[in-house]
Amino acid sequence: MFPDFLPKLTASLTESTSISFAQNIEYKSISTPLISQQINTTFLSKGQGDTPILLLHGFDSSIFEFRRLLPLLATQNETWAVDLLGFGFTDRLPNLKINPGAIASHLYYFWKSLIDKPVILVGASMGGAAAIDLTLTYPEVVKKLVLIDSAGMQSNPIISKFIFPPLDYFATEFLRRPQVRENISRAAYFDKSFASLDANICARLHLEMPRWNKALISFTKSGGYGNFKDKLPSLKQQTLILWGENDKILGTGDAAKLEGAIANSELIWIPNCGHVPHLEQSQVTANYILDFIRE
Repeated sequence: MFPDFLPKLTASLTESTSISFAQNIEYKSISTPLISQQINTTFLSKGQGDTPILLLHGFDSSIFEFRRLLPLLATQNETWAVDLLGFGFTDRLPNLKINPGAIASHLYYFWKSLIDKPVILVGASMGGAAAIDLTLTYPEVVKKLVLIDSAGMQSNPIISKFIFPPLDYFATEFLRRPQVRENISRAAYFDKSFASLDANICARLHLEMPRWNKALISFTKSGGYGNFKDKLPSLKQQTLILWGENDKILGTGDAAKLEGAIANSELIWIPNCGHVPHLEQSQVTANYILDFIRE
């Protein structure tokens, strides 16, 4: 029923949107300069249209973040979601360090291998920071940029200063606990009814993948994504910033800062919405993105 590279826990999904999404996940072996081995990279692609949309998920997450948004966008546009290097269900190879530079390189070669034309790049939370970084590093990849409750305006998370052996193992095992995942999920939503059992499973599936904790530790030790404030003025792409009015994860202060730092940008607030508009207000989010594409 599901691709065999997904963990057994996938069979516990209960919502039709999640089940259908899981059934359509694929992988492609991507060659990069990062390592001699190809990297099995998981993604989902649907729809048709002139300018593809590419969706990037957040920290310690996966493409399941886009289980509601991608089908809506795909009714009008070719739409892709990809698991970032070190995250989701993409291979975590031994001897491959996970850091922002490696993520950008892997993303570029994924794009070059499967899409190879300018995209509407959409990044949510840490995926927003990854989208900013890719746009700055490979500007030819990105036609327009969409940032959803985006990271990239704050200094490195303080946890990166404290994750070292043996605390690194215990920190990731703490994150693995179902109750911890549920608490994070509830904090991400304005409407707590979205924090369902199915949502909790979606948020935990990638934890079952080999080397999940080692890749997370590697990324955190790298310092992760810092503050792009000084680099944002060089962004030339038209940028749409979508932000939940009730974001309790990143707060709301960085939204206006992003708009002020990116010259060709527009900020739209989404009411009655927390940190994940693409899940909590998926139709509203899809409408804004599709309108932005047509501008």
